[in-house]
Amino acid sequence: MSETYLKSFRLVPAGEEDTFIILQKRTCYSGVYPFKIFPAKGLTELEFGPVTILYGGNGSGKSTLLNVMAEKLGVMRHSAFSGGAFFGEYVSRCEAVTGVIPGGSQILTSDDVFDYMLNIRYLNDGIDVRRSELLDEWLSRKYAPRRFTGMDDYEDWKESYDAKSKSQSQYVRERLMRNVDMHSNGESAMKYFVDHIREDALYLLDEPENSLAVGLQEELGQYISDSARHFGCQFVLATHSPVLLSMPGAVIYDLDEVPVRTKKWTELENVRLWFGFFERHRSELLGQ
Repeated sequence: MSETYLKSFRLVPAGEEDTFIILQKRTCYSGVYPFKIFPAKGLTELEFGPVTILYGGNGSGKSTLLNVMAEKLGVMRHSAFSGGAFFGEYVSRCEAVTGVIPGGSQILTSDDVFDYMLNIRYLNDGIDVRRSELLDEWLSRKYAPRRFTGMDDYEDWKESYDAKSKSQSQYVRERLMRNVDMHSNGESAMKYFVDHIREDALYLLDEPENSLAVGLQEELGQYISDSARHFGCQFVLATHSPVLLSMPGAVIYDLDEVPVRTKKWTELENVRLWFGFFERHRSELLGQ
């Protein structure tokens, strides 16, 4: 059953922003981030469905908006975040209309996925080093004489006895955890989302398509749709992936449009550009 834990979100009105900036005696707008971003886009309030997408190119403000909502709602983060000196001031002036936000709600960013993939590689590197050390240890114990002369030598004698009575692979395997399964970056990223997205929660996803090939983007889109439809989840995504934008029933805000408004995915510039590209190569794609 679809849920809408986050029903609407009101951003700081232009007049209130101007008052704040005057009180701060700021003349340089770039120094008051994230103030002065959304009034210029004519964006004051958003309403949400089970799946809502913030679409836009680089610099459109979609990631900023997602982080503003995450801070206002107090959802779980997996990595440190600092939006600058005035981020908290901005967030405090926003208003969210919600039901009860479930405790497992979280924001998942492309940085989180990247850190996850790096951690797997670091772990495996450490395991590989330890494996090499154990191979050397087995050889030294297997063929070196060892005599039990007293209880002080017991642990060392036991290890040597074990090495003499077992094969190299048995000795190493019993002392070493297997390497964490290694996947491609895309497969690891997909696993990250599957592991973190559970039932009955709100999820804010910042450009989840990063590292995912088209096939995996389709798989993620289906996973999001099914989670929203059947498992009580609500999603807000920041993305410009045509594959994710095509999710049935998604509410899409075009942050490249002034004023910002909702659109069908087929009306978005990035999608139209891809459509034009494939149209120009139609004969090649059809093998003509």
